[in-house]
Amino acid sequence: MSHPRLLAPALVVALALGVSACGKDEKQAAPEPSSSATPTAPAKQYWPLTGQEITGALPTHPPVAVKIDNTESSQPQIGLNKADLITEELVEGGMTRLAVFFDTTIPRLVGPVRSMRASDIGLVKPVKGVVVTSGAAPATISRLKQAKVNFKSNDAGNAKGFYRAGDRTAPYNLMMRLPDLVRTLAKPTALSQPYLPWSNPASFAGTAPATSVSAQFGGSHTTRWALRGQKYVNTNSNAAAGTGFKADTIVVVRVTTKDAGYRDPAGNYVPESVTTGGGNAAVFHGGKALVATWAKKSPTAPFTFTDAKGAKLGIPAGHTFVEVLPRNDKGGRLTYSG
Repeated sequence: MSHPRLLAPALVVALALGVSACGKDEKQAAPEPSSSATPTAPAKQYWPLTGQEITGALPTHPPVAVKIDNTESSQPQIGLNKADLITEELVEGGMTRLAVFFDTTIPRLVGPVRSMRASDIGLVKPVKGVVVTSGAAPATISRLKQAKVNFKSNDAGNAKGFYRAGDRTAPYNLMMRLPDLVRTLAKPTALSQPYLPWSNPASFAGTAPATSVSAQFGGSHTTRWALRGQKYVNTNSNAAAGTGFKADTIVVVRVTTKDAGYRDPAGNYVPESVTTGGGNAAVFHGGKALVATWAKKSPTAPFTFTDAKGAKLGIPAGHTFVEVLPRNDKGGRLTYSG
């Protein structure tokens, strides 16, 4: 059963107010409210990035998405094990980059921080996330500003927390002391909409065994997952052993890619993942796979899913890794087995 989407805190008190039946005596005082009146329980609220119930204080900052390099040069990646949700997208040269989302926990250190892409617009707008980035190409900066994406860039010098680590080589040495930045962000006036259509994990009805999952982004990179206990673990992660992201669920959305309209400094074609419209999808949870389709009406809209019968499909609440994987005709390939 899906969780409510946006639940504002409310406390409705039902007061049994008696009305005088004394006819002509209009001056008679109304009776005191009944001491037996019982207030209703406050409505439950849920974290936008996990779908899990908020049991403590509401967040004092918006969700933060840190762009992190995902090549061997990034080793070791820092902070992935504290993330709520991660997306992986194709960049130039067949490599990938991560958008690592934090909300429930803000780790002391995250990195290495790299540049953003136009693909990030549709990935961060649904939760009005703040993007932490080293910078971007001028064409990308223009598009993110036009889309009103809030980003904090080392190149622009508009954020606290960035520093260069002496034990790493540039450009893979830019790190972020995330609490320093988060303290400068404006407090949200309300929780954002859910990033995914969260549902009770017990309702997931996978139809095929899937203890091993591989997402190939072309000839240069494949992300491999293996079920360990009830978590999917990235077996070729660039994080240090024991500090990688452990996913309750992997969501794969098959997307088309297009030319981003510029070349990188080495002259390489820069792809842009198109996350509006729709396409094929797959959801992996608890060692089972479920084939689906995805839809997304606009950059600000969340992903929605339907199963093979056309029924709405919920994503099990928890920590989720979203593979924004090119379609087969764009060089991507998804394989899984039991």
